[in-house]
Amino acid sequence: MTKQDIKNELLKNGDANYTDISELLEKVPPPPWRDYTKDKRESEDIYIPIGDELEVLKASIYLRRPILVTGKPGLGKSALAKAVVKALDLGELLHWQITTDSTLKDALYSYDAIGRLQAIQLNDGTTSTKIESYLKLQALGTAFASKDKPKVLLIDELDKSDVDLPNSLLHIFEEGYFEIPELKRLKGNDTRKIKTVDNEVVEIKKGKVPCTHFPIVIMTSNGERDFPPAFNRRCLHIELENPDKSKLIKIVKSNLGIDITEDDALLELFDDKREEADGNIATDQLLNAIFLRSKGIIKENDMDSLRDNELVEKIFRPLIG
Repeated sequence: MTKQDIKNELLKNGDANYTDISELLEKVPPPPWRDYTKDKRESEDIYIPIGDELEVLKASIYLRRPILVTGKPGLGKSALAKAVVKALDLGELLHWQITTDSTLKDALYSYDAIGRLQAIQLNDGTTSTKIESYLKLQALGTAFASKDKPKVLLIDELDKSDVDLPNSLLHIFEEGYFEIPELKRLKGNDTRKIKTVDNEVVEIKKGKVPCTHFPIVIMTSNGERDFPPAFNRRCLHIELENPDKSKLIKIVKSNLGIDITEDDALLELFDDKREEADGNIATDQLLNAIFLRSKGIIKENDMDSLRDNELVEKIFRPLIG
């Protein structure tokens, strides 16, 4: 296949023959969840809270307790936090993505010591050398420092953390404050103005950051490990299950504006594949398939043809195994 053949194939879709990739991308807008030109707070998600989950959310707000959301990948655990932000108009979602190297300090604040040292050495009078200019509250620190109303904090994939991190988080949640040693040891002016990760400015007195409004904390776990009993006892819990057909239909409508019925062939195939894979197929895999069908990439409309479609087979590939 020549270079021109590849180009022609990629730029052709049914009766449409686009002149170049720019025209294709202009005529075929991305799925809503992949449109980076829009504010993500305004985009729809693959999560629609139901009664029991809303009750747990309400309880967490009244009790000032964090929520631990567990379930298999792709069920919309992270999207729950976005739904709360949007429903309660709480501004920007604060997000802390956990890795094996994450420490509690990463979520509280950062200090650019090298940048400050360079400014001191430069000493040209145009660059601030004040320590507060090189400190910044991160996701959890910003959530604690909020003065007007609670923030929503998403702590994503907590099960990937170091074994001691959940207990460190528990300590912060129970104490209701943290300290910034770089400020605490300073003499003289005991109030410093520090920027937050969402570009606000807060006043910190004597290096102590108290929690005025306990944040709505949503922690997610894929169920890959157990947490300490003390940690579990102080959290409220939501266990997400695979959405049934009726809920999947609502999710497709919410995200794509496309109406499908329970006998839709793609939906039925997705449901069959999910059962065969012991639930290890994510909801967004169905959304991907429905979107591609709406753009004419997937043309088959009956179960037998869809089962023979190699692209559909790859889209519905199990996440595990």
